[in-house]
Amino acid sequence: MTKIEPLASKIRPHSLKDFIGQEHLVGKNKPLRIAIEKQHLFSFVFWGPPGVGKTTLARIYAETLEAEFYELSAVSAGKEDIRKIIKSQYSTFNKAKILFLDEIHRFNKIQQDFLLPFVESGELTLIGATTENPSFEVISPLLSRCRVFILNELSEEEMEKIISRVEKEIKIKIDKDSRTWLIAMANGDARQAIAVIEAAFKLYDEINVNNLKEALQSKFLRYDKVGEEHYNTISAFIKSMRASQPNAALYYMCRMIDAGEDPKFIARRMVVFASEDIGLAQPTALVVANAVFQAVETIGLPECAENLAHGVVYLAQAKKDRRAYAAYLKAMADVKKFGNLPIPLKIRNPVTKLMKDLDYGKDYEKYDQESYLPDKIKNKKYLI
Repeated sequence: MTKIEPLASKIRPHSLKDFIGQEHLVGKNKPLRIAIEKQHLFSFVFWGPPGVGKTTLARIYAETLEAEFYELSAVSAGKEDIRKIIKSQYSTFNKAKILFLDEIHRFNKIQQDFLLPFVESGELTLIGATTENPSFEVISPLLSRCRVFILNELSEEEMEKIISRVEKEIKIKIDKDSRTWLIAMANGDARQAIAVIEAAFKLYDEINVNNLKEALQSKFLRYDKVGEEHYNTISAFIKSMRASQPNAALYYMCRMIDAGEDPKFIARRMVVFASEDIGLAQPTALVVANAVFQAVETIGLPECAENLAHGVVYLAQAKKDRRAYAAYLKAMADVKKFGNLPIPLKIRNPVTKLMKDLDYGKDYEKYDQESYLPDKIKNKKYLI
């Protein structure tokens, strides 16, 4: 069977001359352009939203340095894949080995620890790509050996240029209304726009807004991790747990996993839910939710799905009590409304003689029943 190259791959630029976007990195005298032109070899991490050129820039960098380029996705790769790269032999000696690890945040701590010595020794030059903050998702020893480049979502003008490039490649007219719709739908994600155009081109004789909308209905395109379906699904997941419906909660959890959602995102929402919705009714829920998050972070997919399922059922079946969360919201509203109200003298800390002379800490008693709130709101009750 002949392999059909995706349109996004066909029009991928091979040099900075044809690259669109990220001028703050690849414009004249900008850091990544300098590194590419002067062939500086070092490890780095691209942090930015989907479809803004992370993979393309990694390939341009590797091609310019004439390095052996390996591309892995942390979703499916593991230690053995890295071992194979390290052990591989080539007829051309002294070539650098560059590993492009997409979605590096999906590597758990153990996998990142395994990668570290190869990066440290220079056996591998790492280019990581992530949509998540690397400060939280990449272990400190590995991150300290990498420079971080932040990529921005593409502007409307840049998206226009990419759509024109697609138009030229497939030799079809894309009208103004279709362009406007594509730019709004893609939200700075070139890959998303190209994929929708490609799907519509295969299905219909012409590109118009209606045909593009129909093409968007495919399962592959529908779940965008920063789009409406993402928020709809996580909302359904939370509301199912809140309603004590473990079957529905499990279903939406599985839908997110199947669509490629980061399991740590799901686990984080569970930790929040444990305090926000269960709270005082079953305080151990927070312990369970944190244990699930730790298991997800350590184990990773596919096995961590079992930990998620365990936690989801537990949280869904737990008694619910939102009083602590409601009290927090009320207290925060007063902080915003009144600012820094004077703290009663009796509960101030008299660390100097002057403070003591000013009655700091005077008449303070443990287990006092008198309100410690500032005078202006001393009768407020947040926790009901």
